[in-house]
Amino acid sequence: MAGASLLTLLDDIATILDDVAAMSKVAARKTAGVLGDDLALNAQQVSGVASERELPVVFAVAMGSFKNKVILVPMAMLISAFIPWAITPLLMFGGLFLCYEGFEKVYHSLTHKRTPEIDDDAVVAKAKADIEDLAAFEKEKIKGAIRTDFVLSAEIIAISLGVAAHMDLLAQFLTLSVIAVVITVGVYGLVAGIVKIDDLGLYLAKRKPSGIGHKIGLGLISAAPYLMKILTFVGTIAMFMVGGGILTHGIHLVFEWIEHAQTVVNQINVVGGFLGLLTPSVLNALFGVVAGGLAVLVMNGVMKLIPSKS
Repeated sequence: MAGASLLTLLDDIATILDDVAAMSKVAARKTAGVLGDDLALNAQQVSGVASERELPVVFAVAMGSFKNKVILVPMAMLISAFIPWAITPLLMFGGLFLCYEGFEKVYHSLTHKRTPEIDDDAVVAKAKADIEDLAAFEKEKIKGAIRTDFVLSAEIIAISLGVAAHMDLLAQFLTLSVIAVVITVGVYGLVAGIVKIDDLGLYLAKRKPSGIGHKIGLGLISAAPYLMKILTFVGTIAMFMVGGGILTHGIHLVFEWIEHAQTVVNQINVVGGFLGLLTPSVLNALFGVVAGGLAVLVMNGVMKLIPSKS
């Protein structure tokens, strides 16, 4: 009897793992769009730190991402089991936060674009201050990236939970856990590769004074600054696309309007199919910009009403 029970248990475990593997593949396909935005956002978030600190910062953010998912997986299951109606409002709040952060970045870059000329003494003083504030700057970068990761991870976990909703609790938990681990390792592995692409170029350029490796290395070194600028731009756009997409999915009327717009665009000759694919993303991003602008406006108004302590 004991042997039969053990075989039954092993058979049950094998069945669960098979279901988990199948559901994990489906969930991974469904979350692929979010992963692209997640990659761009996180590469952009950890840019701007010293070269020798890039990998430690990426590692710290990855550990924060794992902690986020340790919180989110059981939380998602509990919410789904007891208060499933709360999932959409919580996701929408996270989406609004992404739009707020995105608009705040754009607003800050526009209002602080022009800086007055400063003399050499001021430059030296600023450099010393920057060195002293380096640790604080790094911590802020890590905190900001982990905050952004929390919202994106919540959406990924919610999508994965929807895919695995028909499974029992153990299979759901294992599916979400597999997705959480694979996504975190995959995304931050790619982020680490992106932020160190200039070092790879330098290594290839120094390895041989001539040849294709040298040329590729020089090309990577030249392309690295432009790649980071592109990722900064794409990461900000992704904030609006992801945040706006979460908001429009939660507002039924707006979601239907976007679907109708996509249907109309699809009917355009020749380019309709291509433009139809872009339409939801563009409209979600525009909605995210408007929502982020309103959120910044409201927050600035609230901050003015709060008396300062000084």
